[in-house]
Amino acid sequence: MADRGASALSLPKDRPVRPDPVLALNGMGSFDWDLDAGLFHLDAQAFEVLDLPPEEYDGRLETLNALRVPPPEAARLDATVARAIKDGSDHYSAYFRIRCRDGTMRWTHTRGRLRRDDSGRPHRVVGILRDATEELADSTARSLRSAQDEAFRQQTGVVQVISAALAHARSVQDVIDVLKDTHGVRHLGATSLVMGLVEAGRIRLVAEGPAGSFVPGTLVTRIDEPYPMSEVVRTLSPRFIESPEEFAAHYPILWPHLTGLRITSAAYLPLIAQARPIGAMGLLYDDRRGFSAEERAVLVALGSSIAQSLMRAMLFEQEKDLAQGLQQAMLPRSIPSVRGADVAVRYRSAALGRDIGGDWYDLIPLPGDTPSGAGRVGAVIGDVQGHDTHAAAVMGQLRIVLRAYATEGHAPATVMARASVFLHELDTDRFATCLYAETDLTTGVVQMVRAGHIDPLLRQGDGRCARVTVEGGLPLGLSAEFGQLEYPVATLELDPGSTLLLCTDGLVELPGTDLDDGMSGLARLVCDGPAEVEALADRLIQAAEERGGEDDVALLLLRRRAPGAARPGRRLRQHVAVGDPEALAQARHLIRAAVRAWGARAPADEIELVADELITNALLHTGGSAIVTVRVLEGSERRLRIEVEDCSSALPRRRDAGESGVFGRGLLLVERLADAWGVQARGSGKAVWCEFRLS
Repeated sequence: MADRGASALSLPKDRPVRPDPVLALNGMGSFDWDLDAGLFHLDAQAFEVLDLPPEEYDGRLETLNALRVPPPEAARLDATVARAIKDGSDHYSAYFRIRCRDGTMRWTHTRGRLRRDDSGRPHRVVGILRDATEELADSTARSLRSAQDEAFRQQTGVVQVISAALAHARSVQDVIDVLKDTHGVRHLGATSLVMGLVEAGRIRLVAEGPAGSFVPGTLVTRIDEPYPMSEVVRTLSPRFIESPEEFAAHYPILWPHLTGLRITSAAYLPLIAQARPIGAMGLLYDDRRGFSAEERAVLVALGSSIAQSLMRAMLFEQEKDLAQGLQQAMLPRSIPSVRGADVAVRYRSAALGRDIGGDWYDLIPLPGDTPSGAGRVGAVIGDVQGHDTHAAAVMGQLRIVLRAYATEGHAPATVMARASVFLHELDTDRFATCLYAETDLTTGVVQMVRAGHIDPLLRQGDGRCARVTVEGGLPLGLSAEFGQLEYPVATLELDPGSTLLLCTDGLVELPGTDLDDGMSGLARLVCDGPAEVEALADRLIQAAEERGGEDDVALLLLRRRAPGAARPGRRLRQHVAVGDPEALAQARHLIRAAVRAWGARAPADEIELVADELITNALLHTGGSAIVTVRVLEGSERRLRIEVEDCSSALPRRRDAGESGVFGRGLLLVERLADAWGVQARGSGKAVWCEFRLS
């Protein structure tokens, strides 16, 4: 029988094949499958084996499958034939079940031989069919069922692998990458993938593959359009397309664009999360027809897992966008230009989904050299505990109060102490580290206070770089809670051409590494970097990107310009104690001499008179001493500025002179004789200033 069956596979090329009586006597039928025409010829005995009346058969394989071969069995047969074609084999063999006219199932065996043309393309298959029910009644049937169960377990395992990978997806693109990965849907046998997300009543295509499979006009489609993804979104039910004919019949608009892909079946799945459709996914196959009940269940489970991962990724992206928007709103929109210095700032957020920190920087023009504050600046770097929107909100509030306290003229230690009290009274469980550096760009003197933050770095003009050790206090919030509001002040000189670097610990810290090692590495990086602050800032952020890390990075670079880049004004300073007439006279003499020595043509007598009134008012109405500062302000218009500082926060007010005409004329004289005057808060006191134009 075996020899006769084998010879039947070498039939002549004319068709259909004629019945072979020897095969018939052995219960075998023969078939001739024309791949080009799509016709599947059977002999009389083959009709008997398949329990199929000839008058019910039209010669097409699709009809045979519909009448006798259940979809799972047909799909398995298609896969066997396709594998033989792909492997270059010239034969195949398979067991499958058919459904008889009475509804019972029968095992059948088939063997086929592929005939190829001169180019190697298969165009015809001839073979035999026989009843294998008795043969597979016991051990073989169990073995085959075991193989089918193993295939199902393998598919289930692929779904588990994909689901495990999707658990780490934190963005929609992460989900797409998992599905396109070699461990993704290709292990399920799919040759192409499409995915769309529902947005405002439309489906936007977010993934398709392989390259070149994009269908024009489907980038954005309406839910009511005749496309399979639109259908599954409307019905919330999966759609399994088991043949090219079914695809062409139900989706005539889409099918012509897919013929080049040789699609034989497809599975479209609705992506449902929180009881609503968020998108749809399609898996297209070129080597199978039909889906078993088990395979459909596996694909539906896969769609559910993908939908949950997509929803989680979309929420992550929304929350991250919210947090980043909040943080960016809290950070300074721009950094003011500072006369006498070059400044560069940078911020890099950690790439951890929605996690976002409370790192911030700020540059604060301070009152001093000019009413605009140019020449004296406060540089701030800080980090609020935590990585969430609450940390970003606390950061914004801290930045505002630090700016307010600094511009009021408080000393650096006072600025830090008041900020700590504010954070403690904010009714939050967060604390913050901070470093505040107040710089006089005229003299180069820098006063720094540190609240639990990392030390700054100083790069000299010759390129040398070192860590600046600053004795610090407790972080903001904690120092107020424990009643330790004293912040030591460290002083250093920022020479022309030198650069001060303030940064958060995200630039130096990595898990498992020592902070000192990180600071040393940063110092080497700064030393080897460019001198220009913008280029150096870019280099530092690039290094942070290359190294990765789980924390945000904020940095501020302040470089004092070399002489000639800015014209510093000349300045004299004198302390006048209460009840010291000699000191008052000396201050008057100092002002008169300074005006003449600096070549000013302004009336020295009027300047001396106004200064005398301001000093006298300070001594008389505050009960304390006064500090007199005289300086020349260079710019488009040279000015002489006089400042008188005292320890009282009470603002001066102009009063009408009494009947005697002795009191009440001081501020009236200042207003009439000076070109400008005003009051600025300075720590616990104030400074009254006036200016005169110089020719």
